[in-house]
Amino acid sequence: MRVRFCKGRDTLEKVCEVLFTLDDEVGVWIATSDDIPGLVLEHSSFDVLVERVRYAAPELLEFNCSYSGSINLKFSISCYERMAV
Repeated sequence: MRVRFCKGRDTLEKVCEVLFTLDDEVGVWIATSDDIPGLVLEHSSFDVLVERVRYAAPELLEFNCSYSGSINLKFSISCYERMAV
């Protein structure tokens, strides 16, 4: 997690990376983050999952890390495919 001081502001800003992985075997997207303790969400719709992450991330940070400032979420997407050889 990167923490940066915003120029011209009196607040610190956290940048949290969220990893979205498609589990093709069961047809769901999974969101996890090393920066946001407790964030493990899944949904069949990617768009719905992104909205759930946007809602859950600030609450998890406040609850688990006692952080209530501004956060920026950085999304990473990966897709793994299994093939029989």
